[in-house]
Amino acid sequence: MDTFETLGKAGALQKLYEGTPFRPCINTWFENNGAHSISCSRLLLEGMDFDLSFVPFKHLGYKAVVLATGELFSCMAEPRTLSLNIGVSAKLDYKEVAQLWEGVVLGAKQFGYKEVALDLGASLTGLAIAVNASGSSSKEMAAGRPIAKSMDLICVSGNPGASFIGEQILHKGKNMEKKDRDELLEKYKQLIGAYLKPELSPYVLQAFNDSGIIPSFGYFCRESLSNTIKTLCRESGLGAKIYVDKLPFASGSIDAADFLKLDPVQAALKGGEDNFLLFTIPIGSHEKFRRDFQAWDVIGHLARPEVGTTLVSPDGLEHSF
Repeated sequence: MDTFETLGKAGALQKLYEGTPFRPCINTWFENNGAHSISCSRLLLEGMDFDLSFVPFKHLGYKAVVLATGELFSCMAEPRTLSLNIGVSAKLDYKEVAQLWEGVVLGAKQFGYKEVALDLGASLTGLAIAVNASGSSSKEMAAGRPIAKSMDLICVSGNPGASFIGEQILHKGKNMEKKDRDELLEKYKQLIGAYLKPELSPYVLQAFNDSGIIPSFGYFCRESLSNTIKTLCRESGLGAKIYVDKLPFASGSIDAADFLKLDPVQAALKGGEDNFLLFTIPIGSHEKFRRDFQAWDVIGHLARPEVGTTLVSPDGLEHSF
């Protein structure tokens, strides 16, 4: 009997699509005069996706915009319109919603949205935020995506595991005395910032346009690096190798993982809440990518299909994940 425990999220989604005329997808798009119009949605639920005891409303509003915009950027789409539906619980009032909206406006202005729609409703189960973003890619970008090949580079714009560890630090601090909690939060403020207010450069698409590099695949890592790599392999029909010594651990993450009694590699691979971009880049663009995208990291490469998803340790040992 199938269960969520045996299938996992990716397997469950795959199975639900079986027997239908559709295929699993994260974003939807349609062609518009040769360009692609793209729409993506996110749903954030209190108690599941955020904890209001330590997440400021303004940060939450900004983060909601980042999560939707990251999905557009992964499709090489320029942001156009943004809409939010907010379910407000009885414990909140206009003041809190105004702070949330302030963060939304900040993010919408930063990423260049032309229109922002907002609607409010009541919620019996806590604050809920449904955000939908739409955008479009150019004709050249829509038509120029290269076919992914073995040895194409797997590149990331952020630090896998940083956000997850930051969230665990915040949960740990809830049960500490104020003085100790303040010291803990100050010590690991960079990791906490990665969770509360993830950064996403508004110039990502311009950088790719200027360099002339067109990725073969793109994703916004909204859950875990492991799930994203598995999705990449399923959609490309290829395998992937990720190298432990190439993973860009954030400053303080190794120490914080030790404090939390976590394996930092597993936190980076399977922790979730990453919120960074992952692209596959043709191997022939390696030198140009290294020169033009110095803030990014190459963490591995695509491989033959039989390789599957493989983690390579510094001593050369290979482990499936």
